Amino acid sequence: MPLVVENFLMTSLHYLDPNPSGNPTVLLLHGLGADGTSWSLQLPALSQAGFRTLAPDVPGFGGSPYDGAGWNIRRVAGQMAGLLEELGSCPVHVVGLSMGGVIAQQFVLDFPHLTKKLVLVSAFSALRPETLGGWAYFVRRAATVLMLGQKAQAQVVARRLFPDPKDLELREMFIAVVGRADPRAYRQAMTALGLFDSRKRLHEIQAPTLVITGADDSTVSPARQKLLAQGIPGARQVIIPDAGHAVSVDQAEKFNQTLLEFLQE
Repeated sequence: MPLVVENFLMTSLHYLDPNPSGNPTVLLLHGLGADGTSWSLQLPALSQAGFRTLAPDVPGFGGSPYDGAGWNIRRVAGQMAGLLEELGSCPVHVVGLSMGGVIAQQFVLDFPHLTKKLVLVSAFSALRPETLGGWAYFVRRAATVLMLGQKAQAQVVARRLFPDPKDLELREMFIAVVGRADPRAYRQAMTALGLFDSRKRLHEIQAPTLVITGADDSTVSPARQKLLAQGIPGARQVIIPDAGHAVSVDQAEKFNQTLLEFLQE
């Protein structure tokens, strides 16, 4: 695995940059509660293929501090654009998982000139569960984080992301990372995701787009991800078997193959 370079910008965003001489750049945007290290299984493959891979921690998560001035999707997308322009790495391929997929949509809508290709993983245009069980899960998450804190909520999410008993280490790692997030940013991010709705603007996305879905995703259903793909002109969906919401971890080899094939087309 190549050396992972950690760095800070004047903007105080922390990011991983294992192949700074690579080209073009792939911007990797992580999910709620995670940080740039959640892409550890993708960084070597992308770097070996010649890409520069930037995996930032969004403000309030990982090593990127939250300034308390308000956390919202559009502001975070703007901060990602500032990071890229400061590094002189534009335009880029944008890859976002779950919350990162929401930020990625906002990024390509606000900064189309900075985007080459778009990959949305376990993502949605509007977070609207199709079943009562789905609604109950999100209500439980919200209630848990408000009453018991984000670490308790992380335990709920971890069991859903990594249900197999053999995944105990992954669950513990996820809980530990979520526990380090700024509580203010975490709560505001949850609210922002619940309110996000890009359905009326998906037709504006002109970048070649791929939607990658875990067949067993119980957080954002494959059907809802299909609607996301159908709303973007020319987009296609790839469903990876035996994978859930954390498809980039569950089936890393197949995920990397799918991602690289699309980026190298």
